Amino acid sequence: MENKYKKIAQDILACIGGKENVISLAHCATRLRFIVKDKDIIVKEKAEEVENVKGVFFTSGQYQIILGTGIVNKVYAELEKLGVSVSTKDEQKEVVQKETNKLKRAMRVLADVFVPIIPVIGATGLFLGLKGVIFNDMVLSLFGLSAANIPPYFMTLVSVLTDTAFAFLPALICWSAFKVFGGMPIIGFVLGLMLVSPALPNAYDVANPSSGVDPIMAFGFIPIVGYQGSVLTALITGCLGANLEKKLRKIMPDVLDLMFTPFFVLLIMMVVSLLVLGPILHIVEVGLVSVIENLVHLPFGIGGFIIGFTYPLAVLTGLHHTYLMIETSLLASTGFNPVITLCAMYAFANAGTCLAITMKAKKKSVKVTGVSATISQLLGVSEPALFGVVMRYNLKPMYIMLLVSSISGGLLSIFNVQSNSYGLGGVPSLLMYIYDYKQLFLYAAISLFALVSSFALTCMFAIPKEVMREDSTEVNA
Repeated sequence: MENKYKKIAQDILACIGGKENVISLAHCATRLRFIVKDKDIIVKEKAEEVENVKGVFFTSGQYQIILGTGIVNKVYAELEKLGVSVSTKDEQKEVVQKETNKLKRAMRVLADVFVPIIPVIGATGLFLGLKGVIFNDMVLSLFGLSAANIPPYFMTLVSVLTDTAFAFLPALICWSAFKVFGGMPIIGFVLGLMLVSPALPNAYDVANPSSGVDPIMAFGFIPIVGYQGSVLTALITGCLGANLEKKLRKIMPDVLDLMFTPFFVLLIMMVVSLLVLGPILHIVEVGLVSVIENLVHLPFGIGGFIIGFTYPLAVLTGLHHTYLMIETSLLASTGFNPVITLCAMYAFANAGTCLAITMKAKKKSVKVTGVSATISQLLGVSEPALFGVVMRYNLKPMYIMLLVSSISGGLLSIFNVQSNSYGLGGVPSLLMYIYDYKQLFLYAAISLFALVSSFALTCMFAIPKEVMREDSTEVNA
């Protein structure tokens, strides 16, 4: 097996102009990421024919080669043995950011902040789904029970599982933002906890007219409340706090730095966050959530159609990371996430199109690549299918995928289907709807419609001619 991965590494290196053309190499879960001196000498066609290569493309200053999970680590190790200059993702990121525009840099920063907290929010969503199943009257009746039979201590333990992440969401976001912007994460975490301190009126209680809880008024006109669920306030607070910390460390004497830098960061940012940023950004965030909700619930499924159409394009350009902040805000403020529901149709449409090309293809290399790419897409990893099969030859398959994704998004919007989590793609995304049988059935049915219709339409209208030519010889270099 080692010889196989060494051969793949040698073949890739030959296609990109040798190690002399490589400035640095890094890898992520599925791709090798090269920064090269001269991208014009790369022979893309030969690189695409290398064994196990599922796609090749140039983006954001990087020449990226998709190999898939597991394989990429082994090929990377062989390239390192061959003397290729390697670097970490963070080191490459600094080089790439200098070459990308401000919008893409901002999107990348948003992704860096929110991606680390996705597993926690995703797990919480699954807990909420299981809670919906366990406490469902129909399920309980099967065992001769009702909600009244559930012990209070059990309800409390379940609430700890389902409520903690959202209750302290600002702390998680501030921690991650401090880490991304170069501050001490623990300072960010404490600052985020201050935003949801028990000493402050709970934001959800203040928003509920029947609770009788009012905000504390500072100077007679500034409302002071907790910022439970306020994503934007936590994000900006984390960004400004980290930068303030870095500036203070430059001027603070070493003997005072350990104590007084955190002291001034927490003091200044607490005052700024609760008296200035919070009240303003809360209004902005409520407005943003309202706009997204209104878009999603436009009549006749128009909003779902729009999101289903534009999300795959956002994936192509790398702007899909913007959705993370919107989804987090929706989950925190409403408990539901209709956006990921609509975006998820891209995965099933993409899988159907990829599977159609794979099944119809006569080229052995396309069949091998297509099978693994389809499986990866159904499990939530889209790059091998999108770049390695669907867009590899011409744009017709992508047009089919966009059409099906948008129609399926429109159907979901009409039936008001929405998840209670995020972070899961493909078939595993079904777990985000187990909290309600009707939601689960509708989501599963429309997902199947997306998969089948994209498969059928691609077979009829969009099979690339290139894949219909049988291999005369196997070329792997």
